[in-house]
Amino acid sequence: MLTFRALLDDPALELELLEPGPPDALDREVLWLHNTELPDPSPYIRATELVLTNGLWRDTADAASFVAALQRARACGLVFGLTERSPTVPRDLVDAATVAGLPLASVSIAVPFTAITEAAARIQGAARQEALAGLVRRGNALATAISRGGGAEGVLDVLRRDHDLPLVVVDRMGRRLAGAQVGPDFDHSAAEALARRPPPLEVDVPDGGRASLFLVEGAMGEVDAGVFCMRPLAELTPDEQGAVDQAARFLSLEVTKQQALQAIESRFSSELLEMILSGAARAGDLRDRLRAFGIDPAGQLAVTTIVVGDSQERPAGSTDEIEDFFARRGVPAVVVAGSQDTVVVFGWHGAAAGVVALAEDLVTLMGKRFPGDRTVVGIGALAADSAALREPLISSREVCHVLRRRSTGSRVGTYADVGTHRMLLGLHDRTVLRRFADDILGPLRTHDDRHGTELERTLRTFLSNDGHWSATADALYVHVNTLRNRIAKIGELTGRDVGRLEDRVDLFLAVEADALS
Repeated sequence: MLTFRALLDDPALELELLEPGPPDALDREVLWLHNTELPDPSPYIRATELVLTNGLWRDTADAASFVAALQRARACGLVFGLTERSPTVPRDLVDAATVAGLPLASVSIAVPFTAITEAAARIQGAARQEALAGLVRRGNALATAISRGGGAEGVLDVLRRDHDLPLVVVDRMGRRLAGAQVGPDFDHSAAEALARRPPPLEVDVPDGGRASLFLVEGAMGEVDAGVFCMRPLAELTPDEQGAVDQAARFLSLEVTKQQALQAIESRFSSELLEMILSGAARAGDLRDRLRAFGIDPAGQLAVTTIVVGDSQERPAGSTDEIEDFFARRGVPAVVVAGSQDTVVVFGWHGAAAGVVALAEDLVTLMGKRFPGDRTVVGIGALAADSAALREPLISSREVCHVLRRRSTGSRVGTYADVGTHRMLLGLHDRTVLRRFADDILGPLRTHDDRHGTELERTLRTFLSNDGHWSATADALYVHVNTLRNRIAKIGELTGRDVGRLEDRVDLFLAVEADALS
């Protein structure tokens, strides 16, 4: 089991315990490690994660607030990496951890965080392997393949020694983990089968025939992947079925390891967008993060925002297809998956027209992989270096937003194609936008709170109906005369007359700025 104490007991990590926390804190299970330099990382940290930091956040936050953020996220401890800038752990951080009862250790300058992560992976992997070995009687050869780093392909090699079976391992995101007997189109069908509840016993193969499915389950009983034998169950002997089922149990270890590594990458990439939007305040962190992903921060960079489908959630496997698209073309890229969109930042040495062509190829591919979902790609202007990424990121997202609203036309667009007022607002500092919106909408909200009126809702409805009186009255279920009285009151409180274009623009932009800030 991965614990703080298990890491402290590894002499190669050179960890020094400064604050042990409660009596059993060091022996509690650690979910995983989380590297962060954010002043408030609480939205990104999962409960019982161990936090690693070099203290770059100290320029914008004090130790007490940072430790409080870790407490809110229910982090299980903190490791402070010593640097030339901070050769010792700051006294205020030690004091804050002591008051909060948060375990705290330091790691020497000579030991990188990656060494701690690798040690954690070894500990976690060893624990999982031991648990599986106790449950499975006939697993010596499979356990050897896993322990020697053979991975999913190593497991299949063990099976092939005894059984001549065409096998493929695919995870629930449609990623091929091992095997190559069928074309890549099968991976999408496999992912769809794994997503069904309950999963089927057999799956149609795109080229014809049936494949039998053996589930690879995680620690919580969820289906993480599947071993697909390119033969129907009726053609498999009981020994063959038992051997494949046994292999599926061992494969859960490999899938868990892959998911842990992907989770780390996801944590690193998700913070990248906040660094970009923070501008100069996080410029140094942004450069370091891009280098970690193999991207030159001093070179020309491109940003695209991609949305697949019209639902509130991305289709399963869509982000992985995007990652594979760039990987197959040898383009180092950071792929950041949001709740609805996927942002890609990558180095680009060519002209802007080349990015458009690349995006069109991506749209074509996604159309084949997800035929029922419309894919749109917004492209920001090329950035000279990492310091100039903020405006291209904002514009790429806005372009994507505009393309989504259009049911026809190109699925790839740039700032020059779809420039809008929202894009201009997005380029302004959010504090300025907040102040502008509050100055205009604040009096309406105060009046609504004190008198139980609906002036702000009335204004928003009036603007969304393009200033049509009858349509707005119908939407609010009031008489037109009542609406006119409300609009007059709005004009009195805001100093803006909806009958004047200039004033109506102010009101409209205040509503839009309120949504953006």
